[in-house]
Amino acid sequence: MTARSAETAEQTQLCLQRNRIAAARTAETTEQTQVHREQAGIDAAAARSAETAEPTQQRLPRQDTLTTAAAWPPQPTRRRAWAENFALDYNPVTQYRAHQKFFMGRMSKKCSRCNALRWKDERPGICCNNGKVHLRPLSEDIPPVLTHLFQGANPDSEHFLGNIRKYNSCFQMTSFGDKTIDEPGFNPNFKVQGQVYHLIGSLLPIPGEQPQFLQIYFMGDQQAQAEHRRGIVEGVRLNVIRELQDDLHEQNKYVRDFKTARERLPENTDDLRIVIHADKHPVGEHERRFNAPVIDEVAIQIVGQQFERRDIVLQLRSNELQRISETHRAYDALQYPLIFWRGDDCYNFQLRQTDIRTGKPGTRKVSAMDFYASRLMVRDGSFNYIHRCRMLFLQFAVDMYAKIETERLSFIRHHQTRLRADDYIHLRDAVANANQRGNVVILPSSFTGGPRYMHERTQDAMTYVRHYGRPDLFITFTCNSKWDEISNELLPGQQSYDRHDVVARVFHLKLKQLMDYITTGAIFGAVRCHMYTIEWQKCGLPHAHILIWLCDRIRPEQVDCVISAEIPNRVEDPELFEIVTKHMVHGPCGQLNPGSPCMKDGTCTKKYPKALIKDTVTGIDGYPLYRRRSADDGGFTKQHTL
Repeated sequence: MTARSAETAEQTQLCLQRNRIAAARTAETTEQTQVHREQAGIDAAAARSAETAEPTQQRLPRQDTLTTAAAWPPQPTRRRAWAENFALDYNPVTQYRAHQKFFMGRMSKKCSRCNALRWKDERPGICCNNGKVHLRPLSEDIPPVLTHLFQGANPDSEHFLGNIRKYNSCFQMTSFGDKTIDEPGFNPNFKVQGQVYHLIGSLLPIPGEQPQFLQIYFMGDQQAQAEHRRGIVEGVRLNVIRELQDDLHEQNKYVRDFKTARERLPENTDDLRIVIHADKHPVGEHERRFNAPVIDEVAIQIVGQQFERRDIVLQLRSNELQRISETHRAYDALQYPLIFWRGDDCYNFQLRQTDIRTGKPGTRKVSAMDFYASRLMVRDGSFNYIHRCRMLFLQFAVDMYAKIETERLSFIRHHQTRLRADDYIHLRDAVANANQRGNVVILPSSFTGGPRYMHERTQDAMTYVRHYGRPDLFITFTCNSKWDEISNELLPGQQSYDRHDVVARVFHLKLKQLMDYITTGAIFGAVRCHMYTIEWQKCGLPHAHILIWLCDRIRPEQVDCVISAEIPNRVEDPELFEIVTKHMVHGPCGQLNPGSPCMKDGTCTKKYPKALIKDTVTGIDGYPLYRRRSADDGGFTKQHTL
């Protein structure tokens, strides 16, 4: 039954009357409409004047609602933030870390396209670019020798993992050219300075010289090879070298092909070269005609034949070294035979993005960043042995990021016209003032770390200071390698310094949470603007320096509510007491520990120990002297045993 069939005769007549009035209104002229509205106003005023008190009281609340709804534009009102002024009213009983905005949980979100795992607050698509990057999975039929060594369940395995960079140096076929810096200590890390490059020599050494790198594989005696490799670096075991050596001679395709080419190559010939082609298709042919390899990985070609610039061309004996192109498919496998023991192809220009609509390769190339981002992800049900390589993994990650930067710089170098570099004012100044000009390459402001990028960021910072004055807060946020989110994702036997990929991702998420806590949550009050920069400590852990401008300045009596340089009350706030005494107590230094890193010329460069002071005061140099009360003035102490 419809509503119309259920209505009464009076309701039907009223509905018809309203329809007739609406139809008449549409046919009115402007003058008629104006007259009608004026008459309606007169009639309403007459009715209001004649109504009693009771109808008036029933009408006014409804009229107030209509008036409020009709007000436009609405008056701007500031809604109270979810954590407003929490810092000014700290309560040790409140469990701040239990708030849902601070809960990260485990790395449990799974990509529907590639099964990569991520945290809930991470951006979808960081693993496979939303399905556009589809790589051949790493081989999981790991040889028993490497499986045994990667597990870390016996003395040989622990020794191997602790010295894996040394063992890789014994078997690498190319040299690693750069200035490396090894930072030992509680959080060891790997650093490079300058440009990273890989070099490869001839197949055999010059008579009278010792074989190196690739040349060691052609020493006739297997035992002599193992003895020679053990002499390259100290601290390696002969039995482990023999096992790895036998496995690489059997499994690695480049070792097998090099040995086959060496057997076919006549002695004392200068007319032949051994070539590893950069691409899997013959030079000059269309790439789609050769989806599968149709030539050997390693080929013998006559001198004078056309080679591509990125091909690796080896002579039988020579003192010359050839630099390998970063985009050569064998770039990674020749340098890291313990990671790519089969000689797998890695990043190269033949890789194409997948069309997510058809599932077929498209025309756009896969970038180096997308390739290695996908390769280093943790996937559900997959054994990614790269994550188990400890210090070798750190070297590999640094090396591959250098490759990513090289690819970006190469793009900029070859697309100066597209970037309209001729219009840059800095380029015109350089051309006008330089006596000798070479091939000038201008980095755009979008290149992170470039001169124009840094110049723009500096100008932005100066604009904030010029417009809003000095910042109200300077905050340093340091990564804690003991965070649960990091510890929970480590593999058995690993420490946080073995997985800098996890450390970096967790710190990035924690920093986003902190900035949201400060800006959106307004724990110090409403924020006008902010900026921060991220740096890496010598120990390899990231930290951020944050500047905050507040709408309402912090008053002098509120400073001790926001900043505390004292040891907390162990009884009232045991959790904060544990955090401060574990992570934020300086020293000991001075006469108690003259060898402390902060000591210089017998004095602490951080000016410790600080004098005890009852109230916070402003120092002569502009830096505040924060309250550090003695036990007699109500402060707290902690006993430290040397």
